[in-house]
Amino acid sequence: MEAFERNLEKYAELVVKIGVNLQKGQDLMIESPMESIDLTRLIVKKAYEAGAGFVQVHWQDDWITRGRLQFASEEAIDYYPEWYTDMLEKFVEKGGALLHIKVPDPDLYQGIDAELVSRASKAAAKARKTYQHYVRTSKFSWCLIKAPTKAWANKVYADLPEAQRVDAMWDAIFKMNRVYDVDPVASWREHLGQLQRMRKVLNNKKYTALQYRAAGTDLCVELPEGHIWLGGDKGNERDIRFVANMPTEEVFTMPKRTGVNGTVASTKPLNVNGAIVDKFSFTFENGQVVQYSAEVGYEHLDNLMKMDEGSRYLGEVALVPFHSPISNMNRIFYNTGIDENASCHLAFGSCYPTNIENGAKMSAEELKERGGNTSLIHVDFMMGASDLDIDGILPDGTVEPVFRQGNWALQF
Repeated sequence: MEAFERNLEKYAELVVKIGVNLQKGQDLMIESPMESIDLTRLIVKKAYEAGAGFVQVHWQDDWITRGRLQFASEEAIDYYPEWYTDMLEKFVEKGGALLHIKVPDPDLYQGIDAELVSRASKAAAKARKTYQHYVRTSKFSWCLIKAPTKAWANKVYADLPEAQRVDAMWDAIFKMNRVYDVDPVASWREHLGQLQRMRKVLNNKKYTALQYRAAGTDLCVELPEGHIWLGGDKGNERDIRFVANMPTEEVFTMPKRTGVNGTVASTKPLNVNGAIVDKFSFTFENGQVVQYSAEVGYEHLDNLMKMDEGSRYLGEVALVPFHSPISNMNRIFYNTGIDENASCHLAFGSCYPTNIENGAKMSAEELKERGGNTSLIHVDFMMGASDLDIDGILPDGTVEPVFRQGNWALQF
């Protein structure tokens, strides 16, 4: 037990020093499930040891989240409190950092009408529009991390005896976050340096398009002029580096909104607002999804595609090799923040304006003119496996291999 407690403390220190990179005198907000109380208390301790001005914890609970859709009135489903978004926006504007322990039950909304889930999600997205703009333009430091809950562990490790599942989940989280290393902070800095080298090579290439081929996938994704590859850490408006998602293995950029054509098939299940969608595919014409199907959870996918005008266009293209730390665990985690770092993926909805030159300063109209997409949503889905080949098209028309059989063909 002592070893576990030491590793838990190392994890807490890691997310404070590397994740949000908390500065002396800075406020920290933590959004945490009640099951993560031990980790959250350690994070509070590490934050104050790092010089935090004030740490605020907002406790969350899956039963309460589900209970709203199960018991609230029809009118309440379309309501989201303005006072809460005002608080988030003011917190960001005052220079605070946000740490979110994001671990929803993959089956949270099982038995709940998909239309209710979609309406509640849309109301929240509309109300949080300004705050999400702050997130996507890196106005402040924010980080999503993971911690086991019983419901999540029962889903991921259903093949193990129930008494072993939470421990197995902790083991996986510690491994994928390099907690077992002698100095996890140093290991992360080395890892971030490697991702920096990768994005530098890709930015120098200035590809005009990427061509994907795999089982069920034959897709061409154009990249806008001035696109920027990001990955690993990034700087906020005060030039403080932070890591938005832990773990992270991806490098990503912005696709051209109207430049996506062909078909793509998923390779992992997707958790859409607490409901599982699986074995799905899309057909694109001039950037827009014109046809889609799913063997599991079609109604949730259908509601996602109908969220708004931008929800049928891509906002992100991300590259992750098949032979990578999380992928090599050979397990589906039913959590996009983890699964997306085990597979090449694409994202529907809003782009990250920082993925194009001067994008953070552009209006929505200017961003659209440059090839970016805007939407209430940003939903990643996994489409990479061991058979994926990707070619990059250079500005002079030369075609070169980027991925072969799911792994990098480029040298970094």
